[in-house]
Amino acid sequence: MKFIQQVKVVNADSIIFTDLLESVISEKESIQNIWFATDKHDPPPFSYQVNFPRLEIVISGMYRNQLDDPETGITEVDLCVGDALFIPPNSWNKPDWDTTCSVLSLLFGKRQLGFSLVSKNKGDTQFYDVQKFSITARTGHAIDGILSALNSLAGEPVKHPMDNHLLLSLLTYSRSMAFASAANIKSRSEDTYQSICIYIQENFHRAISRDSIAARFNMSANHLSRLFRKQGHMRLSDYIIWVRLERAKFMLSKYPFRLHEVAVRCGFQDVNYFCRVFKTRTGKTPSEYRLSLK
Repeated sequence: MKFIQQVKVVNADSIIFTDLLESVISEKESIQNIWFATDKHDPPPFSYQVNFPRLEIVISGMYRNQLDDPETGITEVDLCVGDALFIPPNSWNKPDWDTTCSVLSLLFGKRQLGFSLVSKNKGDTQFYDVQKFSITARTGHAIDGILSALNSLAGEPVKHPMDNHLLLSLLTYSRSMAFASAANIKSRSEDTYQSICIYIQENFHRAISRDSIAARFNMSANHLSRLFRKQGHMRLSDYIIWVRLERAKFMLSKYPFRLHEVAVRCGFQDVNYFCRVFKTRTGKTPSEYRLSLK
């Protein structure tokens, strides 16, 4: 498959992803199986679960995941080269990341469309190649309808051949958005800020901090704070807490998890601290918030 070769020559700008998407689209027969994540069963700890749609395509190797099967429960699947995984909002998947693989991800946030390419060797503790890029998301365009159709299709028993047509449309539209962004003048700081927001939304459940995020994006912690003050509407620490509390609200309304488990799943290691922050920011304790929803 031609697009596998391009993983070796990627550079850190939008051209990487327009070229990758063009290769996938031009060889549409290379899309083998399309998996859909759901949320019928409680997600395992440290699953990836966000409130916007995601798409993952295996570029090389084998990508092992735990997924929710509405009929049989949690199951383990091996996605091979050319397989795609579509994850609707608030559905989940749990990558194993103990295999050799390269995975292209598209993250359809409310404000940003994020592109990510990660590569990992079996047995390594770190990824050996990570490329990220983001653009301002469009609203009120055809892509909204495509995503809505895929979200609905995830709950239907028969998905083929609609899944192939919709996936190709989504990839084509995403490529056009990335290409249009490459033609526009856009500050590097805005790109970086949007990438950081997406990173936090993906990794809120992990032990992320100002220092770890700064290291991840190859900048000083002070520069990261200045960037967030300039580009964002709140401090970095406040944004991390906001993302975690929004996810905590969702978990309190959706799952019967104990407060300690909700806290840990949302990145709070101390349940007492979690309860204090929740009360300060919402005016209710987590238990009071849960009861108010009944």
